[in-house]
Amino acid sequence: MANVKCLIVDDEDLARDLIQAHLSQLTGYDVVASCASAIEASQVLKNQTIDLMFLDIEMPVLKGTDFYQNLTNKPKVIFTTAYRDYAIDGFELDAVDYLLKPIVFSRFFKAIEKFSASLKKTDSSLTEPSSTINQQREANATKHIFVRKDRKQVKIRLSDILYVQSLKDYIKIFMESGSHIIKQRISAFHDELGHDFLRVHRSYIINKSKITAFTKHDIEIGDIEIPIGDAYRTELHKHLEVC
Repeated sequence: MANVKCLIVDDEDLARDLIQAHLSQLTGYDVVASCASAIEASQVLKNQTIDLMFLDIEMPVLKGTDFYQNLTNKPKVIFTTAYRDYAIDGFELDAVDYLLKPIVFSRFFKAIEKFSASLKKTDSSLTEPSSTINQQREANATKHIFVRKDRKQVKIRLSDILYVQSLKDYIKIFMESGSHIIKQRISAFHDELGHDFLRVHRSYIINKSKITAFTKHDIEIGDIEIPIGDAYRTELHKHLEVC
């Protein structure tokens, strides 16, 4: 397996040096570039293939989250910051992890383990035979999950879900028979769902089997129009083309 190509982006020299020092203790990770700004990093991304980016959030001129959100081809990202309040922003962008400065090696290593696990999950989905995927989709018709609502565990069949909307620390699950609001981040809830559910926007997940029409900019589920986020458009249309 080829080494993982890493990009470090932080306006603080010491912060960049620390991440590079942590990476030097690991096998199979190469630092392609170490940048002091998002603008500098954008030039690297145009000329290099990056597998994993360590990205500071609070930087001059352009915040790390804004920079990452606007990238067309996104590498995996681990956000770094001295401010705990930015954690939700990081996870809503499907970050591998969020590291609070000063970053100790034990916590850094845990983030790397999450990155490795995400690679294995991607490789597995790419090599699954179509028959296996079809079996999983059939299983989703009867598969269910339980969500906590009003001190109760409520059973929801996956096949009954139309779409899911993020409401900051909560999500709203829309179904043909009504809706449920529960306290959970949308990225964590997405992990509980199967192949028939797609993230189409930082605030929306849709059940692919419920789509009635779509354009470049939105998806229709019955009379409901759901926006497609710029960050998800290219990958989403690849999925829709093989529906």
